[in-house]
Amino acid sequence: MRVIGHRGCPALAPENTLAAFDAAATRLDWVELDVRRCGSGELVVFHDETLDRLTDAAGRVAETSLADLQELTIGDSEESVPTLAAVFDALPARVAVNVELKERGLADDLAAVVGDAGNEILVSSFDAEALREVRETSALPVAFLFASDWAESLSVASDLDCAAVHPHYDLLSSARVEEAHDRGFEVNAWTVPDREIVRRLREYGVDGVVVDDPALAE
Repeated sequence: MRVIGHRGCPALAPENTLAAFDAAATRLDWVELDVRRCGSGELVVFHDETLDRLTDAAGRVAETSLADLQELTIGDSEESVPTLAAVFDALPARVAVNVELKERGLADDLAAVVGDAGNEILVSSFDAEALREVRETSALPVAFLFASDWAESLSVASDLDCAAVHPHYDLLSSARVEEAHDRGFEVNAWTVPDREIVRRLREYGVDGVVVDDPALAE
């Protein structure tokens, strides 16, 4: 069972920062990150639409230039908002990356950034159309993220020819994992909060768990 460091593992360092990915890479073979476009057009690694939860600034990421973003720090750390390119430059090629698209219109630029990367890559999103764009413009494998509507979500995943599904862990049972496998999907569950649930999901036969703290899966 693969263990995927959620946003680089915020238990180790501030989420979606180079420090988090560096720390996760010493312990895990997979990391997950969030991608959106900033105001000057670059792809940046940041979860929220707005800046207020993670920085001392306000405003939308989509309206803030990269230069201004990189003047900010995450929480009380000295870490700034990285570009997607900078994260791939920093990660060892042996570390696989789950790239979660937070919006549409990123597929071409995503392919340009990761085209020469040696890392295994899986592109996920809650937005089926964002994944459809990826399928239409590159050979990158995709995974549909969802938190409800099991049957409908598997149908969406089938329509997108997904390599995997990423359901919330509460949706899963051994029967559902078996059903997903029978339909050709790997199953990566998010975001798993404790060791007992990790243990149960392993018994169900999931292929991966997304965690904030890698110790939960040890």
